[in-house]
Amino acid sequence: MPWSDSTSKWLLFIACLLLSALGTWTARGYALRRKMLDQPGERRSHTQPTPRGGGIGLVVVTLMLLLMLAQQAPVLWGGAALGLLLVAGIGWWDDHHPLSALSRLIVQVCAGGIFAASVAVTNGDLWLVGAAFIAVPVLVNVWNFMDGINGMAASQATLAALALACLLSGVAQLVALAVAAAALGFLPFNFPRARIFLGDVGSGGLGFLMAMLLVFSMQQHTPSMWPVLFLPVSAMLADSGITLLWRMRRGERWWEPHTQHLYQKLARRYGHVRVSISYAMWTIMAGLSMQLAVSMAAGWSWLVTILFAAVTLKIWVKLHSQ
Repeated sequence: MPWSDSTSKWLLFIACLLLSALGTWTARGYALRRKMLDQPGERRSHTQPTPRGGGIGLVVVTLMLLLMLAQQAPVLWGGAALGLLLVAGIGWWDDHHPLSALSRLIVQVCAGGIFAASVAVTNGDLWLVGAAFIAVPVLVNVWNFMDGINGMAASQATLAALALACLLSGVAQLVALAVAAAALGFLPFNFPRARIFLGDVGSGGLGFLMAMLLVFSMQQHTPSMWPVLFLPVSAMLADSGITLLWRMRRGERWWEPHTQHLYQKLARRYGHVRVSISYAMWTIMAGLSMQLAVSMAAGWSWLVTILFAAVTLKIWVKLHSQ
């Protein structure tokens, strides 16, 4: 099927959205039957027992696409598929039988190594290989940390994937559109009211997919543009990064679940819906800023990136201190 025309891209987008929604609906019934429920608690932001593991639907949809692409380019897409399978697989197991943070991290690092190896074979750029190896465990955990209120993780993945799709070309653009559609297919089950949570299978899967898209975006642009590409995930990186540094500075057990992220503090004041929408508006602005920066000369694009990062840091630190 010729995926270069817009009609085919829309068909792929709609198909991934509907299949993801169907998978989420099926996962909710499964979770209720198995009593896979997240209970309210002092380290959680919800007030009612809620099924988890709904992200298995979006993972299956994107995994099927990667396996189809692996028939044409087995090393690159096969490596991506195997990495996604490892991250989502350990998350799915953790949704059923909680595991230690260390055991999950080991698998995530292995997934990053497999994806980095596939990039090395097909590209050979050592900087890109290093970025692939680091980005996987980092973004998997960022998405896990930020999956604490209704709609946050899925809406951020949808918007970031769409923003990166605007900069990608070829098959990578199709994958970005599929990721956005799959995340969007899950969203109605989690926002504005959560009928099911992503679970570790979904948050980890989305984190891996976002790392993959960022690496492909870096591959298609010169190194001078690489910092610009991280703007669509700036909200997630800033909130999780600043919170992590503050907890480490205070000597807390930073790897344990908590409710000290900025988005969690704001949700207690203003509610889940307002906070998720506010973060979505920020990510839309970040995506537009990225588009502007990419259209400019390298020096000016760096200026846009630095200014945006400075504003982000200032806002997050100010709100965190309140």
